[in-house]
Amino acid sequence: MAHAYTPGLRVAELTVLRKERRLPIKGDVLVDVGDAVTSDTVVARTHLPGNVQLVNVASKLGLPPEDLPTVMVKKEGDPVEKGEPIATTKGFFGLFKSNVPSPCAGSLENISTVTGQVILREPPSPIEIDAYVDGQVVEVFEAEGVAIETVGTFIQGIFGVGGERTGEIRVAVANPGEVLDASKLDDSMKGQVVIGGSHVTWDGLQKAMKIGASGVVVGGFDDPDLKRLLGKDLGVAITGQEDVATTLILTEGFGEMAMAHGTFDLLKKREGRKASINGATQIRAGVMRPEIVVPITEERESVREEAASEATGLEIGSAIRAIREPYFGRLGEVTELPNELRKMESESMVRVLQVRFEDGSEALLPRANVEMIEH
Repeated sequence: MAHAYTPGLRVAELTVLRKERRLPIKGDVLVDVGDAVTSDTVVARTHLPGNVQLVNVASKLGLPPEDLPTVMVKKEGDPVEKGEPIATTKGFFGLFKSNVPSPCAGSLENISTVTGQVILREPPSPIEIDAYVDGQVVEVFEAEGVAIETVGTFIQGIFGVGGERTGEIRVAVANPGEVLDASKLDDSMKGQVVIGGSHVTWDGLQKAMKIGASGVVVGGFDDPDLKRLLGKDLGVAITGQEDVATTLILTEGFGEMAMAHGTFDLLKKREGRKASINGATQIRAGVMRPEIVVPITEERESVREEAASEATGLEIGSAIRAIREPYFGRLGEVTELPNELRKMESESMVRVLQVRFEDGSEALLPRANVEMIEH
């Protein structure tokens, strides 16, 4: 059977997932191999050095730099509070003293008799990394982090904004073609991952954020509304760090696009379960997709082998989605995988496939113009 690998948009009912959780700089790992963790378990912790502030004390007091040690009331290494004097002149007969207050809390790091400047460092900022998903620690990276393994449902989206969040899955529409508007959201959805159908309206997304929903997962969203949400054109930057109250994940694309039936049915099947979601997306080098992970930890051991044996290649009969115009977003099934290269309209020679779309029409597409949907 013809077979070719292609990066795919995964929709897996049950699969083994491994998530690496690493600190940005070295620190302390707080769990061991074999430990069971939940999404909010802190697995590693470190501190980022505080910002540095320079104060030209000699200039402020009208002294030559070499006289700086004689007026310092704080030594190198001493803690300081914001507004606390770090240097003071003696004045005349104890009168008319001049002080230099610290502009920040932190510590005094250096006194320079060459420049007359004092270096102050603000307090370090704590950084904690949580497990993100319920699962088990399977590897520890010394002073860096851990790898978490979980078994569960895994769904990738086309595009998303907003970072990592968790919440119980809540289906708010009756079918994958239904629009998610404000009327379908209420306060009971606070902290939940709300599943819509073909589209979420601007008012619907605003209400989801107002009530505190963890996430909204829908087929599509209007591009002008995305610009309105972010206050700028996104371009090709990596998403995931946006200051949005609710993570938004699109499973199909921009505009009003019905969510794939398989995706919708699977999310409906998992309603009431806790999901971990992440809207981070990168389209170019190092492709990163938004994701929904629903751990099924009680079945971890019994399904490991079955889940780990999922297909990873493109075959005749594989479900695909077109990711380039003029067929962008259309779903279909591979009917042929020719071995020979074909010349396209651009005159380039590429490897192609024949696809039959859901409406029965067929097309010959470059393999680079599709992505596989794994069920």
